[in-house]
Amino acid sequence: MNKVVTSADAAVADIAAGSTVMLGGFGLCGIPENLIAALVRRRITGLHTISNNMGVDGFGMGLMLEAGMIVSHIGSYVGENRRLEQMVLRGELNLTLIPQGTLAERIRAGGAGIPAFYVPTGLGTVVAEGKEIRELNGRKYVLETALHADVALIKAWKGDRLGNLVYRKTARNFNPVMATAAAVVIAEVEELVEPGELDPDHIVTPGIYVKQVVVGERYSKPIESRFIKEHMTGGAA
Repeated sequence: MNKVVTSADAAVADIAAGSTVMLGGFGLCGIPENLIAALVRRRITGLHTISNNMGVDGFGMGLMLEAGMIVSHIGSYVGENRRLEQMVLRGELNLTLIPQGTLAERIRAGGAGIPAFYVPTGLGTVVAEGKEIRELNGRKYVLETALHADVALIKAWKGDRLGNLVYRKTARNFNPVMATAAAVVIAEVEELVEPGELDPDHIVTPGIYVKQVVVGERYSKPIESRFIKEHMTGGAA
């Protein structure tokens, strides 16, 4: 029952080329940065990634792009990564953009065993092109299918050696739903505790979903975008 592995490199050792990989995080918050770095060191190619966004140039999933590891990506926001824009325009990467709420629900549906569902979001836009449209109770909806992955790389605040996970504030984001929607789940934690030390009421992801747990070696946790507001000066209008 001890699911702890010695290093991030050992944790990602069995991920194969061509795999579909979900990666938790929102912007740079709650991303499995040590697992990503280990994956980059392996230089696995042909990956199909599913994540809310693609990080930034030079950090997080941006490192995977720079290493030429990703051939397709499903996400909801890519505006902070210039390399991704260039690759898409050159036809080097297949990009599928999904409304953020729909992305979260498609992943959740994958974990819940729901093959498809109807949603009004995207109706009348390119999001709905080629998809079934159905009218229910006088309103039209778009059919969206569930998302699954071979592997999910997720990040939690605390975990025990049985794989039970606790998240911290907004770093929770997409991590819990991805933990249910992949065949293999590898969790990176900041702090490892013994079974029984986590408050059961605080456990969001039960260990039954998690195959491996690794303690992150180091965290830089950069700020994705920093904006400084200048104080208004001058007299009253």
